[in-house]
Amino acid sequence: MKNHKIIAVLALSSLFINLVSAAGQHKDLKRPAGWKNLTFGGRFMDRLEPLPTLGKRTADTWGVAAVKPRDITLGIEDPKWSYWGGNIIQTTDGKYHQFVCRWAESSPKGHMYWPNSEVVHAVSDNSYGPFIVKKVIGRGHNPEIYQLADGRYVCYVIGAYYLADSIDGPWKRKRFKFDTRDRKIIEGLTNLSFVRRSDGSHLMVCRGGGIWASKNGLGPWEQITQERTYPKVAGHFEDPVIWRTNVQYHMIVNDWHGRIAYYMRSKDGVQWKIDSGEAYQPGIAVYADGQKEDWYKYERIKIFQDKYGRSIQANFAVIDYAKRQDKANDNHSSKNIAIPLTKGRLLTLLNQTKPDANTKQIEVKIVSEEGFDAQKDIDLKSLKFGAPEEVDFGRGSTLLKTKKVGNDLIVIFSVKGNGFQDHNFTGKLIGQTSKGKLLFGYTRLPWITYGEAIVSARKPKLNKVDGKLTLEVEVKNHGINPSKHSKVTIVIADAKGQKLGTIAATCAPLKPWEKAIIKFTTPKFIKMGVTYHYTVTTGTNTMHPLIYKN
Repeated sequence: MKNHKIIAVLALSSLFINLVSAAGQHKDLKRPAGWKNLTFGGRFMDRLEPLPTLGKRTADTWGVAAVKPRDITLGIEDPKWSYWGGNIIQTTDGKYHQFVCRWAESSPKGHMYWPNSEVVHAVSDNSYGPFIVKKVIGRGHNPEIYQLADGRYVCYVIGAYYLADSIDGPWKRKRFKFDTRDRKIIEGLTNLSFVRRSDGSHLMVCRGGGIWASKNGLGPWEQITQERTYPKVAGHFEDPVIWRTNVQYHMIVNDWHGRIAYYMRSKDGVQWKIDSGEAYQPGIAVYADGQKEDWYKYERIKIFQDKYGRSIQANFAVIDYAKRQDKANDNHSSKNIAIPLTKGRLLTLLNQTKPDANTKQIEVKIVSEEGFDAQKDIDLKSLKFGAPEEVDFGRGSTLLKTKKVGNDLIVIFSVKGNGFQDHNFTGKLIGQTSKGKLLFGYTRLPWITYGEAIVSARKPKLNKVDGKLTLEVEVKNHGINPSKHSKVTIVIADAKGQKLGTIAATCAPLKPWEKAIIKFTTPKFIKMGVTYHYTVTTGTNTMHPLIYKN
């Protein structure tokens, strides 16, 4: 089975493990016992396909023996430069553009010279490479390129961004403005990742897992959440990457010290579900013939998408050795590699209401497209459909029959085992192709409302006007659709957290990006100059309560 092959390639030699562990660069984490029961296709990592071979593999290059021989034309590699990070976008002329940072291999401090890196624009006729540097954009690290709704391009780097009307520049260096909205910034505003929403506005996730929004993708960036969106486990998290498909939002975050990444999904890009299983880990770069490039670390994952937003390629910054042990002009360095991803199939759930005791069957349409015939290329007996939490573990509804509709195929499942609960916002299909390869796809659930308003509050303000105390809260809608009438509730506690009382008021409907000041009847126990703790709930289904302490 393919599972066993992946497990086999994860093993590193004991000598290599002892060497890099002694450098304090990682501590591999024990996986949850339940993950052993995941079916193939249940974890994001299962979508990683064999490395493409563009040229002849060679051992005449830098690196430890574990990463040789390799195809040095894959991604971007140059013995004179250390490369790091970078994502790819395609322009209408068919060219692929990668914005990646680099520093000279001869630089003082070796890999740790990265704060002095420069960003370059590299171009290729193939998304896998080889990428040839076309021009230097300017200083900066951990770049991410994205396009605004008006056609302009933004190349983010830590602490700044570059803006251009054309992918070829000229580029102007600027700085974002950030509005925390009375929230604590979670672990600093670095390693940002961006996604454009259907209305042209943008969401951003920062290194610490906070979600921010901007009406135009340039700022000011306004913080929506108050807590990190990552898994509630111990870890050294960084490298978040966020993207949107025609079905849902996706995010991957890396625990660089534990050398494990996690995969999450969301219907609005603000509140997230964490899926079981690794998103990626060491040992994932393997050629079709079984040979591997056993890189010590995989970081800065970026996703290349097709026209539906589906992830079809992952790019990683990789290094063959512990970062702090990589010195100037030695045999170690870093580069960017490309790994193909299995493309999710286009699905539509035809049932319009949530399955219940009266539902006879579940119908899903699988769309044929270039390179995939839904009527011929599926091992039908392998299919399971239902809530992702069920299907990922080999459960879910089983196939009853099929029906051809034009070039597409409707697959009809039993209701039993679908597992759909109120918290589910997608259905998932897992199976195999007729050639034994992974087949999967997600579909929206017709009974779920997508694009809901995202109404959140700032910290309550206590003012004294004409001798009277007033308590006010500013609320704002960062969603892509108008909100409805909703209740804003404040639970008031003293400095020790002891509850004193609850007050509420009604918020009128808000258009996207519209804000309002909600005024409350001030309780008699409220006094000026006294410390209070406020827990504010905006009455929507998209936000957790916000807790403010004076």
